[in-house]
Amino acid sequence: MIGGKNQFRLVVCCLLALLLATTVSAKDKTKVIAHRGYWKTEGSAQNSIRSLELAKEIKVYGCEFDVHLTADNVPVVFHDQHINGKDIQKTSYAELKDHKLPNGETLPTLEQYLKRAKKVKRIKLIFELKSHATPERDREAARIAVDMVNRMKLGKRTEYIAFSLEAAKALHQYAPKRPVYYLNGDLSPKQLKELGFAGLDYHYKVMQQHPEWFKKAKELKLKVNDWTVNEVPVMKEMIEKGADFLTTDHPEEALQAVQSYR
Repeated sequence: MIGGKNQFRLVVCCLLALLLATTVSAKDKTKVIAHRGYWKTEGSAQNSIRSLELAKEIKVYGCEFDVHLTADNVPVVFHDQHINGKDIQKTSYAELKDHKLPNGETLPTLEQYLKRAKKVKRIKLIFELKSHATPERDREAARIAVDMVNRMKLGKRTEYIAFSLEAAKALHQYAPKRPVYYLNGDLSPKQLKELGFAGLDYHYKVMQQHPEWFKKAKELKLKVNDWTVNEVPVMKEMIEKGADFLTTDHPEEALQAVQSYR
């Protein structure tokens, strides 16, 4: 009887250990971010509201999108600085509001995008603030953007990224409790830690040139995001090296790569 009880306890302990290991493994898996939303599919377009909806449908961790400030301080969601020949940052919103995306949607304002995001739940919003003409303009864009996110009560779902160091610093200032990542690839993990950033969000080629940064980031408790990882062998390489996130134009392939990794 005693031997039977001990054997039973051993089996229970083993099952609990296996369950714990599985839970930790799932938690630590590389997460996928849809670059400019899930747009490489029918009816979608980069940075469209539909691309946000579709990113949610395929169950990625986050949807990345890009924001510019118009000349009259209206934040709009678009990647390039020009739309149909108009420089977004030098043009009023009234002159931009009727421009169409390739899927027929009208150029979305940040407010319109966030309103839809409130209904598209359980997906992180990876907010890239595009670089503006001056440091002052970067700071103004950061202030306006964070204020709008907070007013719409989406602060807890939003993570910020920027190429401009001035913009990234301003985002950290205005949203001190939210993750802010730097994109430019020219600062070491130690420098990023000193600036208070949550981690490094670098092109995968930068990380290939500095593989030691994966380990250093972990030591400093910083996250690592690699962009734009579109080839499956590179996805697997970055997963193997310990990337916390993959930002990609091919989120379904990335999800499969993560699932197949052991």
